[in-house]
Amino acid sequence: MKKSLQIGGAYVGIIVGAGFASGQEIVLYFTSYGFKGIYGALLAMIGFSIVGMCVAQVSSRLHTTSHKDLIYQISGNFVGFLLDLILSLFLFGVAVIMFAGAGATFQQMFGLPIWLGSICMVILTVATVMLDVKNIINIIALATPYLLTIVSIIAIYAIATMDLTFVEQAVIAQQAQISGNSWWVTALLYMSFNVGVSFSLLTVMCGSIRNDKVAGMGGIIGGILLGALILLINFSLLAKMNIIVGLDIPMLALANEIHPIVGLLMTFSLLGMIYNTAVGMLYSFMVRFIKPNRGSFRVAVIIIGGLGFLASLVGFTTLVAKLYAVMGYVGLILIIFIISAWFKSGTKKIVYYKKGN
Repeated sequence: MKKSLQIGGAYVGIIVGAGFASGQEIVLYFTSYGFKGIYGALLAMIGFSIVGMCVAQVSSRLHTTSHKDLIYQISGNFVGFLLDLILSLFLFGVAVIMFAGAGATFQQMFGLPIWLGSICMVILTVATVMLDVKNIINIIALATPYLLTIVSIIAIYAIATMDLTFVEQAVIAQQAQISGNSWWVTALLYMSFNVGVSFSLLTVMCGSIRNDKVAGMGGIIGGILLGALILLINFSLLAKMNIIVGLDIPMLALANEIHPIVGLLMTFSLLGMIYNTAVGMLYSFMVRFIKPNRGSFRVAVIIIGGLGFLASLVGFTTLVAKLYAVMGYVGLILIIFIISAWFKSGTKKIVYYKKGN
């Protein structure tokens, strides 16, 4: 059970980046739909749990060491090549965005130069990526209970002090809606996009787990925790929609409204989530090309980290951010192949056991 909780915590830690923890993504994909956003959050929870379980168990059964091992097996050479290329670019791109996000957070909260915050995050990320995968899982998983605690405090405060009823707040929320998609389409795209974010590290983490039931339970636990976080943040923002409309970091605004200390704790939480995502993305990117036990791995990590820092300074993040829209649909393709592979690998495992008996 301990290993499953670690996998579940790491699953959450990979996905919950700056956009999620700040509340920006939740407003866009859920809160802006009013009460239907709650249904969307529940749908996303179910999706995260099912797909997380499938990725974890298939990776465990196939003993994967990078996303390449799994992608080519489940989708064939041609489609596998395209998915591998897009995922690899996406991993590096998201890491760069996290470096830039750390710089922006440092500047906004502490008045420090953007480059200083970015380089601090790069150094911390590079140092962590040089550890073995078990240590990385433990580090990423640690931030999840901390974030759950902070978000729960903000949710209780927001609901207890709301000025309008939920019905009135829902009307304001729907007026701020940008997407023209239905609530369920948006929820599915959000889930599939984040499957793309977490897919690579999940395959690495769970490929080293020899018990596929333990790995699968980790995926389910992570999905439930993600859904719980979405619901908590969604209720917090919906309760204060008349105040947070148009704000860049709505959860930080609510935290500061409680007390500056809570705001500071939320800032550390944001930085922790940025760090988690940066580590997950950079590690997954590196093991796609170089095995971590090779002598050249550490040198390559330092070089790629340096390139990521430079990219974060020259506005590369704007270019890479365009991949986010593409990844929602790429994630849907991945999900179809993953679920199909889960059924196939499960059947083969049953046949194998029958022959063994």
